[in-house]
Amino acid sequence: MIDLYTAATPNGHKASIALEELGLDYQVHALSFDKQEQKAPAFLRINPNGRIPAIVDREYDDFAVFESGAILIYLAEKTGQLLPSDVKGRSKVMQWLMFQMGGVGPMQGQANVFFRYFPEKLPGAISRYQNETRRLYEVLDGRLGEVQYLAGDYSIADIATYPWVRVHDWAGVSVEGLPHLQRWMGELDARPAVKRGLQVPLRAQDEAVVKTAQTMLTR
Repeated sequence: MIDLYTAATPNGHKASIALEELGLDYQVHALSFDKQEQKAPAFLRINPNGRIPAIVDREYDDFAVFESGAILIYLAEKTGQLLPSDVKGRSKVMQWLMFQMGGVGPMQGQANVFFRYFPEKLPGAISRYQNETRRLYEVLDGRLGEVQYLAGDYSIADIATYPWVRVHDWAGVSVEGLPHLQRWMGELDARPAVKRGLQVPLRAQDEAVVKTAQTMLTR
């Protein structure tokens, strides 16, 4: 059993999609950013950086893993799925995973901040991060014009990248004129495990509400 500490963000969805794709048993612990639960001492013992997602693998002496990319690699290696064992195949996956971790995530994350949340509108900062995110999307589109999935076969590289690209509108970034990227998004949209993963932690929160209601009714 794996404990998943998460919230409804692109990085959080990476972990839940992977867990669903791999068919692993896991329990969801939804953290509230409003309550700063990701900064609570108990969670900082799991992830000293105070960010989601994080997992604890009960099968291996409550082994904790933080950083979304590290979680994806851990789960893939644990199960022998979604990450090739041959050197070249593994390298392809790792290259595109790092492309997301070092490029798409940070740049689109900054686009989100300056476009949506920053108290002062800074056109230079907004355009800088939106334009860079769009450039990275164009790199993805070029790659996906050559192969079905980023590393050839479906892998953790796709799982890492998809939750970010699917919310491109939130960052004010268009995917118009990127047909291969749109095709890939549509294929991942349709995967049952992806659909289930995107419902986490909302599904867990809904189940908690139902259980609470049932308890109240039986009192």
